[in-house]
Amino acid sequence: QVQLVESGGGLVQAGGSLRLSCAASGRSFGSYIMGWFRQAPGKEREFVATISRSGTVTDYANSVKGRFTISRDNAKNTVYLQMDSLKPEDTAVYYCAVSRDFYYDVTSDVRAYNYWGQGTQVTVSS
Repeated sequence: QVQLVESGGGLVQAGGSLRLSCAASGRSFGSYIMGWFRQAPGKEREFVATISRSGTVTDYANSVKGRFTISRDNAKNTVYLQMDSLKPEDTAVYYCAVSRDFYYDVTSDVRAYNYWGQGTQVTVSS
């Protein structure tokens, strides 16, 4: 069982920045693919970004590419999401997640993720 705790959400004006953090429990953090997803009211949960176990491979949704950056610190069992140039359409609850998949380096498939945090609200005002 892996427990994930997100932090860093809040209210920001359009064009602003936020940095989300996700701390994981346990001693196997470096063996997990990590991902960030988001869910807006009335919409399905959608992929935002993913990072490989070593941090050398990343992938992003087209809607955030060039504005968001995912990173991880395996020594601190923490994954980050730096969000710049925020837009009102980025408003959502943001979740971090663990994938124990051993076949791929990264994955955007929500079904591949085994553990989820409780989420942190990000609200971008226009």
